Amino acid sequence: MPLHPEIARIVASLPAPPPGPLNPVAMRAGEEAQVPRVAERLPLYAVEDVTAKTAVGDVPVRIYTPVEAASYGVIVYFHGGAFFLGSLETHDHVARQLAKETGCKVVSVGYRLAPENAFPAGLDDCYSVVRWAAENGDALAWDGRTLALAGDSSGGTFVAAVAALAHDEGFRQITHQVMFYPSLDLDFDVERYASLRENAVGYGLETAGLKPFNAFYLDSGADPADPRVSPIKRADLTGLPPALIVTGEFDPMRDEGELYGARLREAGVDVTVSRYAGAGHGFVQHFAWIPEYHRAYAETREFLER
Repeated sequence: MPLHPEIARIVASLPAPPPGPLNPVAMRAGEEAQVPRVAERLPLYAVEDVTAKTAVGDVPVRIYTPVEAASYGVIVYFHGGAFFLGSLETHDHVARQLAKETGCKVVSVGYRLAPENAFPAGLDDCYSVVRWAAENGDALAWDGRTLALAGDSSGGTFVAAVAALAHDEGFRQITHQVMFYPSLDLDFDVERYASLRENAVGYGLETAGLKPFNAFYLDSGADPADPRVSPIKRADLTGLPPALIVTGEFDPMRDEGELYGARLREAGVDVTVSRYAGAGHGFVQHFAWIPEYHRAYAETREFLER
């Protein structure tokens, strides 16, 4: 099918990017200016900002409790933004929907961003908060059964990398990994994946924008050949947690997500790869108000309940 008409209408209305190099400070301010007031956000039983005291230092987290209950499954959520954008605020609506739709308590991580923080600062924050969540299970009313990771775009990169780090360190509490249109190969050679060519122009995120957007991360010391940066380059995927990988038909990064799913399956991992027709990159963050894309949250719930 073609790009969903509502998405196509909005993509066509987007202004051309300003000339010159990207300005992280200005771009972050522009994102924050679009965040709705707290009174306009999806209500939940409780939303609390706390500081996670971790092995790598203090990390801001926001904890979302959907309803009053004796215990909860826990989702640790990593927001997207090409490693230099995004925040607890810009992705607050995603975390709220995850909590509401799954019934899990969601811990959203305010990890350190590039370029101000060199690699692997953001990744270290994400992994350390997962360990912190498990160690503070009583305070979180964790049910001891579900400890899932979830992330969109570059947050999906961190999901895959954290799952691998945890496996290598013998940390086995992670039960699921959910990746919404993840960036899993930061080698942006257009010959590597057909989707980089087929979806290069006209669908929102464009292939030509991948290098400059990710340059802040790569220039901070992240090597695309390192499996912590490009998880698809990890040689051995055996023993990783069950995975749900959600891709968009018109996303330039569609094929790397689907290839990673195929490689996980070959390694004996329980994996579901779900391609959403008519969708480009970022549809869970930006277009979940369209019923067929809001379905990604329900699919996440079903995956966690399996």
